[in-house]
Amino acid sequence: MAQVEATTERIVAADAETVFDALADYSGTRAKLLPEQYSEYEVREGGDGEGTLVHWKLQATSKRVRDCLLEVTEPTDGELVEKDRNSSMVTTWRVTPAGEGRSRVVVTTVWNGAGGIGGFFEKTFAPKGLARIYDALLAKLATEVEK
Repeated sequence: MAQVEATTERIVAADAETVFDALADYSGTRAKLLPEQYSEYEVREGGDGEGTLVHWKLQATSKRVRDCLLEVTEPTDGELVEKDRNSSMVTTWRVTPAGEGRSRVVVTTVWNGAGGIGGFFEKTFAPKGLARIYDALLAKLATEVEK
């Protein structure tokens, strides 16, 4: 079983605090940012960063749907970590300043992939599919905070 990793980043024309606050706002802004691959979004505890418990289903492909129950932590400034209670998946959002009134947002998801030939295909194609999903989410984030 090999670890699979998908990373996507975007420069957003808004300060890091504004961008981070939007990402951490699970009870408000975050739901508006999710592209069509997400469904059944529900905040179960908290709703603002650290201590949030949020549920959604992520349809990565036509045949692959992950039922996610995520615990949110903020281990360092500008960082949100979503650990899935239902799998090995961990997503880390990092927001850092990128010049005057700009931020860099980097999202990285890692999980333990399948073994054998299925694992080869997962490691080859899953990161690309997830990158498309995150690109759509980050584009919505930019639209939301660049107002």
